[in-house]
Amino acid sequence: MTQKEKPMYTRRRLLKAGARLALWCITAAGLGLLNAPVIFSEVKRRILPKGTDPQSLKTTNPASLDTRNLEVMPIEAFGIMGDKNYPFNPETWRLEVAGAVESPVALSYHQLLKLPVIERDVLLVCPGVFVNHGKWKGFSIRELIKRVTLKDNVSAIRVFGGSRFGDRMETFHIDDVTSDKVFLAYAVNNTPLPDKHGYPLRIVAEDHWGSHWAKYVKKIEFAESGPGGTTNLPQEELSTSGESDS
Repeated sequence: MTQKEKPMYTRRRLLKAGARLALWCITAAGLGLLNAPVIFSEVKRRILPKGTDPQSLKTTNPASLDTRNLEVMPIEAFGIMGDKNYPFNPETWRLEVAGAVESPVALSYHQLLKLPVIERDVLLVCPGVFVNHGKWKGFSIRELIKRVTLKDNVSAIRVFGGSRFGDRMETFHIDDVTSDKVFLAYAVNNTPLPDKHGYPLRIVAEDHWGSHWAKYVKKIEFAESGPGGTTNLPQEELSTSGESDS
């Protein structure tokens, strides 16, 4: 190879290497292997136009949507899967708040109704099955934190809900709690939660799939560590039921 040919050869190699690197970055970002905002500007949510049919969103990740223009659906149009009722006595029922806390408490339904109110329109997407868009009313889990005092290094909460198959557990990052993206609701569309939608208490989890919106909530447990996810107990029965608990 002559001295004149070497620079051209080197430039071609550099161009090919650069192209491969760019392709890898795009692919890795798409797969979530890289922190995409480092390479590209943050992807904006898709603003839904007025008149959007909520059922057209059944396969869309709610975290990718801006629902400011989406109308609240009548509760009669809400989809339902999983349990449709669960035993509840308002005189004896208590929400347990425990885990990595200094002073566990158990609060009655009437006490919860007296907490400062949160009311927000939030989209529930049961993937591939149905979409509910309601005005959910309840309270911030931060109100519970005030009453128990967290221990150091709490990073997650575990939410326990009732089910005919046994208790189920959902785990959320503590940041979702302190930002009120995840809160507890006792009413929807200006009416107490119907039995089939989780009465007396359910999780509202903005940007999470509906399968994580635990119904019939009876216990909140703060954890020092733990990934987000779902645990259904016993697993064998739930895996054969073919039902989600949205």
